[in-house]
Amino acid sequence: MTALTLNADQIADYENRYPHVFRRPFSKRYTLPLIGLGIVLYMAYSWWFFAIGTVISEGQWDRAGITARQWYSYEVRPTIRLTTGLNGDEAKVTYPRFSVLGKNPDPDWVQQANGRASVIFGSSEALHLSGNTVVVEHGGETLNVRIDADAARPADDKPLPSWAVLKNDEVQVDFGFSGEARIMPERITVNRRFLGWPNFVFDTNSPFWGKSVGEVTSMIVSGERIKPEMSNLSLAFNNIWNNAEWQHGDVWIKMLQTIVMAFVGTLFAGLIALPLAFIAARNITPNFFANQITKRLFDFLRSVDMFIWALFFTRAFGPGPLAGISAIFFTDTGTLGKLYSETLENIDDKQREGVKSVGASPANVQRYGVIPQVMPVFLSQMLYFWESNTRSATIIGAVGAGGIGLKLWEAMRTNSNWANVAYMVILILIVVFVFDAISNALRSRLTGDRRVSQK
Repeated sequence: MTALTLNADQIADYENRYPHVFRRPFSKRYTLPLIGLGIVLYMAYSWWFFAIGTVISEGQWDRAGITARQWYSYEVRPTIRLTTGLNGDEAKVTYPRFSVLGKNPDPDWVQQANGRASVIFGSSEALHLSGNTVVVEHGGETLNVRIDADAARPADDKPLPSWAVLKNDEVQVDFGFSGEARIMPERITVNRRFLGWPNFVFDTNSPFWGKSVGEVTSMIVSGERIKPEMSNLSLAFNNIWNNAEWQHGDVWIKMLQTIVMAFVGTLFAGLIALPLAFIAARNITPNFFANQITKRLFDFLRSVDMFIWALFFTRAFGPGPLAGISAIFFTDTGTLGKLYSETLENIDDKQREGVKSVGASPANVQRYGVIPQVMPVFLSQMLYFWESNTRSATIIGAVGAGGIGLKLWEAMRTNSNWANVAYMVILILIVVFVFDAISNALRSRLTGDRRVSQK
C-alpha cells in the first residue's frame, strides 16, 4: 500500500471545501475544555465560599456515632451514690423512675454487697466502688480515682489513659460501645449500652413482660384469666397495641392516616385535573384565553411547593390530615393538569377525526376518540404520584399536617428517642416498598409493559 501525498494546493482546496472540519470556530474547539475548567473553578469557589474544609474538620463526628448507636441500641442508667453509714462511706445503687428494667431492676451486671458496688461492662471492663475510691478496669489497664466532697481526681500522678478524661471536678471514662461512666463528687452516673429495642412487644406494666415466648403462649392457651372481663389473648393484644413505650397503636393509626392522606389527595387531584386538562389542551379547546388561564392556574398550583401548601393549610384548618390532603391536592392538581394537557396535545388526531366523520357529538368525539388513547397514560401517571405522595405525606406531616410525619417529628424533637425513630423509619420504608410494587404492577397492566412489573 502506497501513502497518499498531497501538495499545498490540494491541501488548501480541502480546507476551503470543508471549513467546518479544518477551521472550526474557537468556541467549538474549546467548548469541552472550557466547560471542564468552569466546573473546576466553580467547585474551588464553592469550597472557599462555604468553608467546606473548615466545616468538615470542625464537624462533631463523635455525636454522629452516638446518634447512630441510639438507633439500634438502648441504655440503662444506674446511679451509684455515696452515703454515710455505720461503717463509713457506703454505695447505694438507684435507677431512673421509668427504667426499661421495670419497677424492681436487679441486673446481673450490677453487683452490690457490704457497702460496695461494681458495674461490669465486659470481660475485662468494670468499675468498682469501695469507700471513696473507684477502681476502673479497661482492657488490662487500671485507673484509681479518689472521690472527695468537692471533686473527683486520679489517686496518683500517673498520666490518664486514652479512655479517661479529667474535666472540671469529674473523671469521665469511656468503655466504647458498652457505655461510659462519670465519676463525680458523691456519686457516679453510669450509661450501660445494649443491642436491641427493649420492651418492644410488652412494656414493663404488662403481666406478660419479661416472660419467654413459651411462657406467654402457655398463659394465652391454657392459663387462668388474668382479667376476668377478657381472655388472655385479648389482653396480650391490648398490651401490645397500647404499649406505653413504643405506642404501636398510635404509630400504626398515624401510618394509616398517611396512606389515606396520600390516596385521597392524589385521587381528588386527578379527578379535578382531568377536565381542566381538556380545557388547557390547544387541540381539544381551541380558545387562547381558556388555554392560558387554565395553564397559568396549573403553574400557580405547582409552583408553590407541597411543604409550603402544608404550612398554609395547617394554619387555615389546624393540624391534622385535612391540611395534608389539601396540600397534596393543590400541588398534584397543577402537576397532573400540566402532564395531562401535554399528553392530550400530542395525541393522534386521526382517531378523533374518524369518530367526528361519522357525525358523533363533541362529547362522544372526546369519549371515543381521545379517552381510549390517553386514559392508560393518565392512570399510570396518577399511580406514580400516589406512590410518590406516600413518601411526601410523611414530610408534610412533620409540620402538623397529620400522619406518621408528625409522630416522627415528635420523637426526633426529644433527641433521646431514636430507637422509636428507627422503628417508624423502617415502617415507612416497608410501606413505600409495598406501594411501589403495587404501583408498578398496576402500571404494567395499564401500559401493557410487563417489564415494569419485573423491576
